Amino acid sequence: MESPSHLRTHPLPLRVTLLAALLHEREREITDTLVELLISTVHRIGARAEKKVTEQLVNAFKKVSGKENILFKLAEASIGEPEGTVREVVYPAVSGGEQTLRELVHEFKTRGPVYRRTVQTTLKASYTNHYRRGLIRLLDVLEFRSSNHTHRPVIEALALVARYAAAGNTTYYPLGETVPVHKAMGGDWAEVVHRADKRGRRRVVRMVYEVVAFQALRDQLKCKEIWVVGADKWRNPDEDLPQDFAERREENYRELRKPLDAADFVDELREQMTTELGLLNDRMPKLSWLDIAERKSGAIRLTPAEAQPEPKNLRRVKGEVQRRWGIVPLIDMLKEAVLRTGCLDAVTSVSGGGSLSAEVLAERLLLVIYAYGTNTGIKAVASGGHGHTEDELRYVRRRYLTPETARQIAIEIANATFADRSTDLWGQGSTAVASDSTHVRAYDQNLFTEWHSRYGGRGVLIYWHVEKKSLAIHSQLINCTASEVAAMVEGAMRHGTTMDVEANYTDSHGQSEIGFGITRLLNFDLLPRIKRINKVKLYRPVAGEPDAYPQPTPALTRPIRWELIAQQYDQMIKYATAIRTRTASTEAILRRFTRNASHPTYAAMLEVGGAQKTIFVARYLRLRDLQREIEEGLNVMESSNGANSVIAYGKGGEIASNRRDEQEMFVLCLRILQSALVFVNTLMLQDILGEPEWADLLTPADRRGLTPLFWSHVRPYGEVNLDMGARLNLAAASVPGPRVPADQAVRSTVENE
Repeated sequence: MESPSHLRTHPLPLRVTLLAALLHEREREITDTLVELLISTVHRIGARAEKKVTEQLVNAFKKVSGKENILFKLAEASIGEPEGTVREVVYPAVSGGEQTLRELVHEFKTRGPVYRRTVQTTLKASYTNHYRRGLIRLLDVLEFRSSNHTHRPVIEALALVARYAAAGNTTYYPLGETVPVHKAMGGDWAEVVHRADKRGRRRVVRMVYEVVAFQALRDQLKCKEIWVVGADKWRNPDEDLPQDFAERREENYRELRKPLDAADFVDELREQMTTELGLLNDRMPKLSWLDIAERKSGAIRLTPAEAQPEPKNLRRVKGEVQRRWGIVPLIDMLKEAVLRTGCLDAVTSVSGGGSLSAEVLAERLLLVIYAYGTNTGIKAVASGGHGHTEDELRYVRRRYLTPETARQIAIEIANATFADRSTDLWGQGSTAVASDSTHVRAYDQNLFTEWHSRYGGRGVLIYWHVEKKSLAIHSQLINCTASEVAAMVEGAMRHGTTMDVEANYTDSHGQSEIGFGITRLLNFDLLPRIKRINKVKLYRPVAGEPDAYPQPTPALTRPIRWELIAQQYDQMIKYATAIRTRTASTEAILRRFTRNASHPTYAAMLEVGGAQKTIFVARYLRLRDLQREIEEGLNVMESSNGANSVIAYGKGGEIASNRRDEQEMFVLCLRILQSALVFVNTLMLQDILGEPEWADLLTPADRRGLTPLFWSHVRPYGEVNLDMGARLNLAAASVPGPRVPADQAVRSTVENE
């Protein structure tokens, strides 16, 4: 890595090549950003119009209670005095008289179609008066295309909008103009797009047509039926797929461990479905926690598993950790992990030729990682007792600490933790991870920050993958509307550590039938905790056998369409290969299917997902151990979120930057700090529990609940003092520490002991 100013030292051909590559990537990034700006702006127009109209109607709306009683009283009064006037007979019969009846009429008028038309009118006014200028400019710089002739009318509509962009206050398109018709012009918009002019002729209202065209564009962009020339995320979806798939077909199938013949894949999947449904049917009478019957609230009734015995001795173990090592500053935990794993070697080794020595660079990198991970900022950390200024730390951040570098540091600490774990204490390495998102509030002046309805605030999401012994193996920054299923698959496939992920625990937001389908193709198990298990339906493996599984029959639905899976099998493997070989992100692949259920490959993948979900749910309902396993895995995830809130205490836990790269660096450095905490705690626990008197103290419940993710002995706050010579008195790690003299390796200082 080098400074941009060093570019001029290279030969001219290399300079031109590097600059061309840089400009090409920057152009794609800018194009992606403009597309996202267009999508978010069109969404904002509609969302704000609905909010504004709703607020107006709520303020004007007075809900009239007891409508049935009012109707009865009106009928009774009218029948009693049929010759009387309305004012004398009807008004007195109702509590509140004429005013109540007026409110009742107003309530009726402010519901249904009237509301929709009011929203549409407000949306059009908002677009015309404010948003139109920016959207038209985006239309000038972005080139839209579609590989599907079905969506050509939308492309033609955009061309018409651009052609008449400077037409002034023209209300209608000219009579001789051909106005492309597309699906978005129907439904609620049909009456608003067309209007009769003064002569009674049916005309197309220009501004309304523009609004509808942009809304159609947004919908088709999101599922990539329309794509953008020169973009990366929003490029031609055909480019997401491996171009050499046909030539390397056998290799691709072998890498995914899938048979070449679609019939073999279908037979295996169908056989597993039949087996699991058969086992559930046979054992249901003996399952006291499960009841499946016809009921309005859902066929499945599952009693939660009983609580496991509480660990009794872990508090004593944690107390011993604090007694031996005292209260350890978090910066010292990070320093110890770095020196023992050598994770900074790849960064400091390239500092040669500059004015920074490797040792000084390592110290400054530690301080920068600590500043970002705790969210306190470089300015606050620079005031500590370490001799490095704010400008020096900011220079190291710009020059050396890239997202790729930070990600690799976290991976190396994770790999060192796996290598140094004692199998006697922790058991054999796990192949399962838990994943979930954490909402972090962030400043609002950027495209990435969005409102999250579930968490109730504006911010971003951090999606974590944490293995069963509390070590984070992957983190990613996503926006609030991103697919958590895509994030789950991305982390399980691309974590980069030595761990082999074969199962993923997740909550309801990280699972779907498409998620079950894609994970089946990628060879790892999706193990979710489904929130509304009572509403889940199981598919039938074959048609024409309604009495095959009498016990779970109330929870069964239609058969799987195996012929569709067989027809699209090769195409599904092609999409799975794209994810495996990283020709496209998981989000890009799944975006192709969003709101596009008619896509044949998507429909086939849903069928695979339905079959795999049936296999999982049948096992889940039958096996108490599986229910506990998933619950324990997700509990680890909750504990990890608690640790993050302690570590990232600065600025109230809110990300104080609008820059995407700064937000991403915060996430990565937070992961580094948590990984360092787990690494050092692992060594501390192994030191203590390696002694017979402590090892014999642990009960099975203690071993089940033992975790290296605890922080009662850690101090994340206070002045930052960094002394690279002071080490914690721990057993030697299998990975030697970098650049530590022999006499220093055996010397240690233990604070507060």
